[in-house]
Amino acid sequence: MFFGVPYDQLAILAVGLLGAGAITGILAGVFGVGGGAVIVPVLYELFGVVGVPVELRMALAVGTSLAIIIPTSIRSFQAHKAKGAVDMDILRAWAVPVVLGVVAGSFMARYAPPAVFKAVFVFVAGLSAWRLLTGKELNFGTGMPGRAGMIASGGVIGVLSSLMGIGGGQLGNLVMMAYGRSIHNAVATSSGLGVLISIPGALGYIYAGWPKAAEFPGVAAIQFPFALGYVSLIGFLLFIPTSMWTAPLGARLAHALPKRKLELSFGIFLLIVCLRFTWDLVTHGLG
Repeated sequence: MFFGVPYDQLAILAVGLLGAGAITGILAGVFGVGGGAVIVPVLYELFGVVGVPVELRMALAVGTSLAIIIPTSIRSFQAHKAKGAVDMDILRAWAVPVVLGVVAGSFMARYAPPAVFKAVFVFVAGLSAWRLLTGKELNFGTGMPGRAGMIASGGVIGVLSSLMGIGGGQLGNLVMMAYGRSIHNAVATSSGLGVLISIPGALGYIYAGWPKAAEFPGVAAIQFPFALGYVSLIGFLLFIPTSMWTAPLGARLAHALPKRKLELSFGIFLLIVCLRFTWDLVTHGLG
């Protein structure tokens, strides 16, 4: 026993996290993403294997994903900012509403049923899948919206990102490109959203899931020192090294494939995840 947890259950969790990190690194390298769009569905399946109840599984996957992307989002933002590619005016306009949206999403996570997390994931990932598979982009005109529009869009990005476990890149890119920004400018500026979302989001999920350890004493994956609230500490520690190790393998594979094939592949991946979570919504309802 280790902190009251059987060694065999701990071993299954540790090996599973290492394997999940390796798989996520390959997928992230192939598809050029490193956020929750890949991490959350992989963690969701793993937590199911090790016996995390369905009512906790999605929130634990989302909270852990937000913690995992903290270091990568900081590094990404620093790199883009050093090259002068970040539009700081947009980032400043979004900063407060995004953080407030994350806080609101984290508060919702404490009380929301699993269906809410899955529905948000299906909506956002489904929209991204549609864009990738059809090759179409939204077009709202040129020039970013005014103050009210920036506040509203920032709040929505914060709420949806915190409930989906992503760094905001997909949503930020979607909005900026819809207003005529180039993909390079959108990606660079969205890297700053990852910092604004992941840090308060992870803290919020620690708060949201804090009471669950006492409610589910037999579930090792949510007990300290393996987790703090809805953030799996063992997941955070084991996921990052293996995903960083395998990401270059995926990147090399990506360079061997045409851009359109990568878009179609990622679109199909997201579509499969959407169908998986939709099946859960149909079969489990709010459970």
